[in-house]
Amino acid sequence: MKKLFIGMTLLFFLAQACATFTPAPKPTDSPEGVTNVSVTESAHGLESLGGGPCPESDFTCVTLSVPLNHFDPKDSRTIEVVFAVLPATGERKGMFVTATGGPGSAGLASAEFYTAAFDPSITEHFDIVFFDQRGVGRSGGLQCSNAAAAFYAADWDAGDSKGESALLESARAFSNDCVTEMGNPQILPYLGTAQAVEDLDIFRQAMGDEKIWLYGESYGTQYAQTYAAAHPENLAALILDGTVDLTLSGAEYYKQQSRAFSNTLQLTLEACNDDEFCAESTGGGDAVAAYAKLSARLRQSPIPFDFPLPDGQLVRRAFTFSDFETVTTGSMYSESERMIFLRSLVAYSRNEDLVPLARLLYATLAVKPETLETIPDPTFSDAVFYGVECQDYSYFDGAPEERAAAYLSVGDEVDASQPYLSSIFYGDVPCAFWPHASKDGSRPAPLIAENIPTLVLGATADPATPVSNGQAVFSRLSDGYLVTQEGGPHVTFGRGVSCVDDLITDFLVNDQPPAKRETTCEGTVTDDFVLLAPVNAAQFNDLLETFYSVDNEIYYLPEYYYWDVFTPTSVACPFGGTLSFETTDTGDSLSLADCSFSSGFAMTGSGSNNYDENGFSLDVHVSGLKSGALTYTRDGNGAIHIVGTYGGEAVDLSE
Repeated sequence: MKKLFIGMTLLFFLAQACATFTPAPKPTDSPEGVTNVSVTESAHGLESLGGGPCPESDFTCVTLSVPLNHFDPKDSRTIEVVFAVLPATGERKGMFVTATGGPGSAGLASAEFYTAAFDPSITEHFDIVFFDQRGVGRSGGLQCSNAAAAFYAADWDAGDSKGESALLESARAFSNDCVTEMGNPQILPYLGTAQAVEDLDIFRQAMGDEKIWLYGESYGTQYAQTYAAAHPENLAALILDGTVDLTLSGAEYYKQQSRAFSNTLQLTLEACNDDEFCAESTGGGDAVAAYAKLSARLRQSPIPFDFPLPDGQLVRRAFTFSDFETVTTGSMYSESERMIFLRSLVAYSRNEDLVPLARLLYATLAVKPETLETIPDPTFSDAVFYGVECQDYSYFDGAPEERAAAYLSVGDEVDASQPYLSSIFYGDVPCAFWPHASKDGSRPAPLIAENIPTLVLGATADPATPVSNGQAVFSRLSDGYLVTQEGGPHVTFGRGVSCVDDLITDFLVNDQPPAKRETTCEGTVTDDFVLLAPVNAAQFNDLLETFYSVDNEIYYLPEYYYWDVFTPTSVACPFGGTLSFETTDTGDSLSLADCSFSSGFAMTGSGSNNYDENGFSLDVHVSGLKSGALTYTRDGNGAIHIVGTYGGEAVDLSE
């Protein structure tokens, strides 16, 4: 049930584009009535296509009316697909197009965020292009958030017949409920990637560009390879980041992915053991053993626990084995997420506190911690995820029940071969019941990409797109280059690793491929472990240590770390009180009411997180072991300062 996520949390989404443009229905013909755009006049060309400013963005949005079915000229039905373009600031070389992950992610939502990570020379010489794939976001808005939340939260363990029955029941219900909730069922046969790439080629024609530079991440590599196979003559270069090997069947791919998730978990736990602070925090000094112990206990039965609400009340809940697998897999995508997961595992090992794991679970499921109601995410569509997956892959033969049984049969082999996270294999089980699911079991021919220089990026700790997939794709390319980051996240470009980013910038701007066919970049599996706040504030050595711990606890609190930025939010602090936060023009505004991250140190007051200056501050009255009024600041260089009174004495501390 795990999607090929795009690699980082999206912070915003854009509103509906302003205008439409209608080309002719044939995918390989030039759009009728379109005047080609001069490569030096893209901004004027976008205006001629009816483009207008994307709200709250420097991008220009253009809506194209494209054929619903590109492969039947007699079918006159159309749909609208939205493209966002940031014109080159200098001498224009062409269009650099990004196909984001999923399937089901809204490219427009990540356009500003991703572009900010590009080297300025890329935005100088390229029109930067993002798009909402057909059915997604501004290109249809198909959603089934409620059905998806119920499916992902379902309690099942396919290790026995009872669990398999629960899985099939939830998958069948999801397939029916999702299609009903999303509406527009007539679009289902036309959501596959083969149709979607033709939308991009119509946009290329409308812009008058002979060739484009195409970057795909995660599922976007599936999209990019499909485009390369259909229109090789229209590609100047190709970049595949977190690569899917399209020659694999769905079942073969999920086998590899489930093993990759299990391997990344193992690497994460071993990284904890190699970090003295993390290892000591597990109690027994062995994170592998701590994980195994909790997993075994949950497999026997759910564990009841009390979850704190912002109003001070406690609500009784149960944490299940399925919950544990869900929160584990959802935490494996990046170095920071793995470290946060380790902190939650350590919290349980320390005093059997399940609340940190529950907080992570609710963030993973995108539900409100107080009510467990679904939080709609306009930047991602589970409906389109399955609409694409069940068109791109075929799962076994026969009636739905027969296909599902065949899926489970293969799954038995996976369950028997790995101790953890085999649930990943069952991600596409709904395709057995999905309307208009593909029955074509053939796979695309290996991509050769003749005369198309191609970069293949991967990371050894990538759980979602196993590094072996990229290696296999690279091995078949006529002009391929492999860039592998040790450890690393799912998707590596734009994550601040100069070894990766500089190679891509040179490749795009200067037409300069890497010096070697295979390049290895340094990396880590997890961020350095950040110690948990002690249970009792008396364990702190001084106020500097106390506030530095508070600073970390706020930053890594799952409700804050994964916050959508827009929604004013209040959460219960671990040892009582409330923390509230909302966005401002410069960052975040915080409010604390008797908030305690360690017993004996409660804070009431305000704070701020300034994004522009990378600074953080708290202005609070404290109570507990001692009382006082203190101001804590951390500047952009990491220097901290505390001033005020504490226990009747003046305080002026710096570090």
